[in-house]
Amino acid sequence: MDLDAVLKAKIREVQDFPKPGINFKDITPLLSDPVTLGYAISKIKEYFSTKRINVVASAESRGFIFGAILAHELGVSFVPIRKPGKLPWRTIKEEFELEYGKDAFEIHEDSIKSGDNVLLVDDVLATGGTMSAAVRLIERLNGNVAGIAFLVELSYLKGGEKIKGYDVFSLIDYK
Repeated sequence: MDLDAVLKAKIREVQDFPKPGINFKDITPLLSDPVTLGYAISKIKEYFSTKRINVVASAESRGFIFGAILAHELGVSFVPIRKPGKLPWRTIKEEFELEYGKDAFEIHEDSIKSGDNVLLVDDVLATGGTMSAAVRLIERLNGNVAGIAFLVELSYLKGGEKIKGYDVFSLIDYK
């Protein structure tokens, strides 16, 4: 069985979601299959196995799924990056643009220690706005972005250009 092909086949495309003109890549069929989810996690873990990661950080909401599992598998801490007003402690904030609007992220100001090797994880790389904001948050806290992982990359949107210079790994690429 070619698990790479099975992985891609588990991504469902939803037309005009969340607004007209957007073709949303729905990962829930992949999440519902423990074989493909386990395979995806193992491939990301394998790719970053030599990076000495000590923190995994993910942006809400679907990024939490992969980030928390990877943190557990790597035996390291997990740090959530959330929408404004969702974290209970002192935070720092970064604004960014999405392919369909504007938003912002916050992170606890004490969640990353100077020199931490951080693996940033999200489900989809589209225009790069969310991940570039996450990178800025980590670096403002003096963390080292050791790598960035995605389940899916929509390379035709050129979001990777916003995170050039970082070690980026995507399991599935839609060109």
